[in-house]
Amino acid sequence: MADIIVSILVSGLVLGSLYALMASGLSMVWTTLGIFNFAHGVSMTVGAYVAYEIAQRLGPDLWVGYSILLALVVMAAVGAAFEYLLIRPFYGRDDMVLVTIMTTLAGLTFLENGVLTIWGPRLKQLEPLIPGNISYGLVNISRQELIIVLVAPVILLALFLVLNHTQIGRAIRAVGQNQKSAQLIGIPVTRMFLVSFGLAAALAGLAGMLLAGVRLMTPTMGADPLMKALIVVIFGGLGSIGGSIGAAYVIGFLEAILIFTVGIYWTPSMLFLLMVLVLLFRPQGLFGAKNPSSL
Repeated sequence: MADIIVSILVSGLVLGSLYALMASGLSMVWTTLGIFNFAHGVSMTVGAYVAYEIAQRLGPDLWVGYSILLALVVMAAVGAAFEYLLIRPFYGRDDMVLVTIMTTLAGLTFLENGVLTIWGPRLKQLEPLIPGNISYGLVNISRQELIIVLVAPVILLALFLVLNHTQIGRAIRAVGQNQKSAQLIGIPVTRMFLVSFGLAAALAGLAGMLLAGVRLMTPTMGADPLMKALIVVIFGGLGSIGGSIGAAYVIGFLEAILIFTVGIYWTPSMLFLLMVLVLLFRPQGLFGAKNPSSL
């Protein structure tokens, strides 16, 4: 029994770390722009495949970490281009939320088909940053999974420090609180939108790159994490990155428990039921305020 509990804890930590990377970017875009980016999941897919392609180009002699660093830069550029081409033309429209739902869904389809066309349907896998497993007592975890568990909190702490202790971070938070007031004091609002999309795409891409060292890559690998990130953002509270990060680990552990108790096929249904209950009885989320005013 003890080994099962440890296995659930390890699995929950890994899942929670990945969901936290995904949900933090999704929450940041929601807070700054007030839209849900349906293409956020495919950013995870594109990030994994871009890192794979760069690793193939660099060759096996170079550490795969270089590929991930280069791919992060590419993903930030992809996110910025996505905002510039598919979101920015519709700023100020009364039906902006509805239109951006359609444009992000279109972007999702375009990017997924692009991945399928360029890399094909065959399964691929990115080499792990550090191959091998670690066994200590009842704990048995791959080194790649351990990297996920250790790297995610560091990245999220760095995001917190950027948002709270840098000029650009405070500008993003100001835009999230009140766009018109931020514009009146000289903050370039549209530029902050672009930065937010770039950061969000990089975070999702990093989650994909880390996951690709553990699981096989497919052109649709981002669909399930996107749904889980949506559940996390609603569970944690719309407009609260801190709440989303905390909720990500709660959902990660809950998913690991549900997979063991009710099975992998019923787990998504249980998580969606939880989301519905949260929306019914606490629409602001478990960790969110009724009127969220900051990131």
